[in-house]
Amino acid sequence: MEVHDNAVHVQNLTKRFGDFAAVNNVSFSIPKGEIFGLLGPNGAGKTTTIRMLCGIIDSTEGSGCVLGYDINKEPEEIKKRIGYMSQKFSLYNDLTARENMIFYASVYGVPKAERNARVAELIEMSGLAGHENELTHNLSGAWRQRLALACAVVHDPPMLFLDEATAGVDPISRREFWDLIYEMAGKGVSVLATTHYMDEAEYCNMIGMMHRGEMIAYASPDELKDSLEGILFQVECSQPTEALQILDQFSWTSEVSIHGVLLHVIADKANRLKEIQKSLKNAGIEIYRIEESIPSLEDVFITFIEEKRKTGGS
Repeated sequence: MEVHDNAVHVQNLTKRFGDFAAVNNVSFSIPKGEIFGLLGPNGAGKTTTIRMLCGIIDSTEGSGCVLGYDINKEPEEIKKRIGYMSQKFSLYNDLTARENMIFYASVYGVPKAERNARVAELIEMSGLAGHENELTHNLSGAWRQRLALACAVVHDPPMLFLDEATAGVDPISRREFWDLIYEMAGKGVSVLATTHYMDEAEYCNMIGMMHRGEMIAYASPDELKDSLEGILFQVECSQPTEALQILDQFSWTSEVSIHGVLLHVIADKANRLKEIQKSLKNAGIEIYRIEESIPSLEDVFITFIEEKRKTGGS
């Protein structure tokens, strides 16, 4: 795929603050109309990457283009053409929802004659009908989130950046929010979303997994899960912490981790079910349930990080 076919194209992008590399040699592309997810914990370099792509800070090394514009040479052109939304919604609490949208329409240069029609369209799209005349500080977190999205796209940008935009919102509201994002992508809007919610990454066409400033994986959700070597067993038992310590010592387990009340054990291709049962039984640990399961993106992410540590990575 040619560079001009992509909404975003990044090559060896690096950002250093003194001797610290917040983003280190990162490369990826986002085809127009697709949703790309940057996945990783806090401090992984996701926000720094977005800040470079939005033209807020310059890169130290490497190159990047957004909508055909150079991120270091043409940042103002990029800013005119993108929408941006973070977990800290930039809303004015003493204005109504509709007044916030009108204000941002003026800031983004939407012609005055078109503002009312555009705001009406966004009220319908975001489901804010019936709430548009409420003061923003009276809106719930989920409604404020929808309003923030409406304000971010009031100028109808072809590219949208979401930086932890769903943090602190309940799971149902997060899913409804992603339905809106899907609807926008269906109309040709390109989306880059950062998140530490593994379930949200399933909504993305492609995922870049970041850890300590580096891109440790770059593929579709299905490709990432298929890449996991071994068989995943979910184990519910009486002493999960002790069970983890026991199973983690075997050469045939590549990863053992606790997920809520369950223990996730990634074993080699050989059938290790009986060995898991025998090892825990000999230690006096009662097994309530054990079954083979499909790996989640969290399993993949943890495994990649552990492999990086074992091979001498940070």
